[in-house]
Amino acid sequence: MHETLIISYEDVIFFPFFPEINDGECHPSSSHQTLKGTSKWATSLENLLEDPEGVKRFREFLKKEFSEENVLFWLACEEFKKTQGTKQMQEKAKEIYMTFLSSKASSQVNVEGQSRLNETILETPHPLMFQKLQDQIFNLMKYDSYSRFLKSDIFLNHKKSEEQEENSPEAQTAAKRASRIYNT
Repeated sequence: MHETLIISYEDVIFFPFFPEINDGECHPSSSHQTLKGTSKWATSLENLLEDPEGVKRFREFLKKEFSEENVLFWLACEEFKKTQGTKQMQEKAKEIYMTFLSSKASSQVNVEGQSRLNETILETPHPLMFQKLQDQIFNLMKYDSYSRFLKSDIFLNHKKSEEQEENSPEAQTAAKRASRIYNT
């Protein structure tokens, strides 16, 4: 039986307009995953974005590339989909619009059709109102930034430190103890 690790985006980032999102440390509930850390991140962008540490490293990389707004927008849209209540949804939709989509946005993302978006869409918000734009940004990250991230020093150094931890005497001793416990 496999345990499923569920990670909320609420533990992933700090975003000033979404106080419920923070840079909290994640403590995985399962140590029985076949792939974890950089090995899992390397399998897909989706897996990377499900791991708070992966998002943290990806953001670090995107900052250096001056495109961190892409992942911040994607995460804000994910959080927006969970918003309950019309009033809250209107407020968060406006925050996303003003931060990422308006011509005066502080962290403007580059999406097709952006010029056609205006504040009138904010009057009748719904959870998937940013979905097409979010998909565009996801694909931009997937086919552009993600492949460079996997070759970056940030990723490779983190992978190397994980491998060193796995090969440390302490990790090997713990693995032997666990093996004895499960095999008895």
